[in-house]
Amino acid sequence: MPILAADRDDSFFRASVNGLSPYQPGKPIEHVQRELGLEHVVKLASNEGPFGPLPAALEAIGRTASELNRYPDGAAHALHHALAELHGVPVVNVCVGAGADGCIDYLSQAILDPGDEIVCGWPSFPSYVIYARKQGAHAQLVPLRDHRYDLEAIADAITPQTKIVYICHPNNPTGTMNTTDELDAWFERVPQHVITVVDQAYFEYIDRDDYPDAVERYFKAGRDVVVLRTFSKIYGLAGQRVGYAVGPAQVIAAMTKVRRPFDLTTTAQVAALASIDGGGGEIERRRAINSVGLERLFEILTEHGLEPVPSVGNFVYADVGGDATELFERLLREGVIIRPLAGFGSPTAIRVSVGTPDELETFAGALGRVLLRA
Repeated sequence: MPILAADRDDSFFRASVNGLSPYQPGKPIEHVQRELGLEHVVKLASNEGPFGPLPAALEAIGRTASELNRYPDGAAHALHHALAELHGVPVVNVCVGAGADGCIDYLSQAILDPGDEIVCGWPSFPSYVIYARKQGAHAQLVPLRDHRYDLEAIADAITPQTKIVYICHPNNPTGTMNTTDELDAWFERVPQHVITVVDQAYFEYIDRDDYPDAVERYFKAGRDVVVLRTFSKIYGLAGQRVGYAVGPAQVIAAMTKVRRPFDLTTTAQVAALASIDGGGGEIERRRAINSVGLERLFEILTEHGLEPVPSVGNFVYADVGGDATELFERLLREGVIIRPLAGFGSPTAIRVSVGTPDELETFAGALGRVLLRA
């Protein structure tokens, strides 16, 4: 007789895991095509850039394809050193990860014990909360003010048990930011027992005098801060999963201890290395195109009776006045994937990413049709 797998109840698993709600990614295009029998599907759900990898990154991936029988460089030596040089910091202050999301996980594993706390604004990026709760830590969620991180209220929410405060900058999903003056005041006030994590995943999209480079302004000034960046957005490498953290040497060392040695594939490492120089002005070109697309997306939502929140990222947030899943499902049947935001803490809102001009016009037509039928 074969031995059958045991039917285990929740007591077999960690209590902190039993209580988790896993992150729900945006639907893949192929899944929607297969499920609904559609040929043409536009995805504006996951804040991916509409452009692919830089030519140099594609070339680097091609060069390494014949060597994929070998494990990646577990230390990501070349990438660590290149990023350190890019930012003008020692290599001991840099930790690469499987996206900025991977670095959030490393921070949680390295720092948080059961009973510890993190504080963040809400609605915001769910990984801050999920990874903290996975460790048995408590997530203190502070409501946004005018769709922006309320840094004064967040400071008031800090307790002796707080170890990490996340500042999503700009905030995902609302696309809003805090000014340099506001962040300066934050770092003057934050207690010494707390480390601040400034998540700048959309850094390259923003060209404003009042938006600070947190590595230059705060980390290099000696503030107790970890700054997150990623190659997933404007560099077009979301499918390769490459992000990194710049922070104090002790924190980076602890993150390295919990980082799996082969988290970054060979192709991910060489693609990121080849992208660092920006492709001879290509990043600036993409930033300019995104700015135009952002204006058009805001216009589309406004023309259809919604009140979108002004954004500095590559996406726009809008409250739809009811369960956003209904609008999401209707648009899905039109071949357009957007993001309903219940998992981000905003069940009545949607987030729409900037796509190509053609993709945005497809969205405009689909939105008009579903709202007319409603």
